[in-house]
Amino acid sequence: MSVPTYDQFIEPILRFLASKPDGSPTHEVHEAAAAALDLTAEQKQKLISSGQPTYKNRANWAHDRLKRAGLSTSERRGYWKLTDKGHAFAGEHSTPLSGDTVAHLAVDYLAVRLKAGEGSIGTGNAVDDDVVDSPVTMSPDDRLEQALKELRAATAASLIERLLQVSPTRFELIVLDVLHSLGYGASRDDVRRVGGSGDGGIDGVIALDKLGLDKVYVQAKRWQGSVGRVEVQNFYGALAGQKAKRGVFITTSTFNSNAIEYGKSVEGIVLVDGLELVGLMMDHEVGVSSRSLKIPKLDSDYFDDD
Repeated sequence: MSVPTYDQFIEPILRFLASKPDGSPTHEVHEAAAAALDLTAEQKQKLISSGQPTYKNRANWAHDRLKRAGLSTSERRGYWKLTDKGHAFAGEHSTPLSGDTVAHLAVDYLAVRLKAGEGSIGTGNAVDDDVVDSPVTMSPDDRLEQALKELRAATAASLIERLLQVSPTRFELIVLDVLHSLGYGASRDDVRRVGGSGDGGIDGVIALDKLGLDKVYVQAKRWQGSVGRVEVQNFYGALAGQKAKRGVFITTSTFNSNAIEYGKSVEGIVLVDGLELVGLMMDHEVGVSSRSLKIPKLDSDYFDDD
């Protein structure tokens, strides 16, 4: 027997979290949903290609839809909790949810980006330009491309979530790992953390040559709100204090227009926001692993006569 599709996990998760005002650990939600759906031991043993149990994977996607709808949150690692809107929604909608309501939650919020602290990236309920088409009208290749975009968006949201949870020291080291993966520093030893009290606004230094004559200075800050001009200006001042020519300012959030304008007006500064940071982490597999899929395609030349 196959495992129920992810949309069928939406209501069990909603109802279980509605009974837990303070939220619940993810693994408990997984098991509660499995019990509500009467999953057999055989169904719970089924795995997706990455090795994760299928029912847990689908429960995670169901919760992703609840988050996008603004009904739930995962501000703490491994912990899910309904928002006030989620509790109100559960109280206003009788059980079982209608098929239309489930379909609405499963599909209609795919393009919504939530605030970083709520498990996704962006600035409020902004809708992506790539509107999700109906699967009925999409070719298999289109569906594959859409699935890849959705997987990247979900992974990006999870990365932002984790980056906001690690210690400041760990975040600085992660940022340096990302920069090294981009080719900065001949070896990892050439990428050094210097953050701490009295760091003068400098969190890391990258030696571009073995003698350390050419360096890039790094500031890595976790922010909930947008980084402003003052912060970037202070970083530029810290660079001047080091007589440095190059600096990279990386944040988990965004830069406001004044900060971006100032960064463009001076030489030697690069600004990297949270969206770009997690994109680099995925592209260079820093804190991320990938899996390969074999997609068959007809080789027409093979059948041609010589």
